[in-house]
Amino acid sequence: MDEDRVAQIADQWRRERPDLDPDPLLIIGRIQHLAEALDGALRPPFAAADLGNGDFDVLAALRREGQPYTLTAGQLSERMLVTTGAVTKRVDRLIRRGLVSRAVSEGDARGRVVGLTPAGKTLTDRLIEEHLANEAAILSRLSDSDRRNLERLLATLTSVVKR
Repeated sequence: MDEDRVAQIADQWRRERPDLDPDPLLIIGRIQHLAEALDGALRPPFAAADLGNGDFDVLAALRREGQPYTLTAGQLSERMLVTTGAVTKRVDRLIRRGLVSRAVSEGDARGRVVGLTPAGKTLTDRLIEEHLANEAAILSRLSDSDRRNLERLLATLTSVVKR
């Protein structure tokens, strides 16, 4: 579905239900379509690295944390906006790959921390470079002003939706 198709859908609703305003479809429909298209455009490097959906999010959250690149499952859950169950599944996959480790917390023997291994750090550093280059290429046709405006509008819309 391209942008014109979203407009066609809105026009069809105008014709069939003139009592309704379908204009929100022109924004929300495009955002939904864009999210799918972005996933398709940004996913290949992660798939090539044999990472499942969300696996890079774990690696990136640990790497962004800085030395010693460790977080508890609860902290990962908060930073990734997913449940601790989802974190556990992802961490288990990454442990099998040797990209992260799980150890007893130094501060609380009952707690566990997830840490980035040297191989995980190397892979994350390589993939974030590729990922940010892909994102920059996608946005390259927008002016700096358009980017700032879009960023501001999306932040505002996000805050409205999260209420």
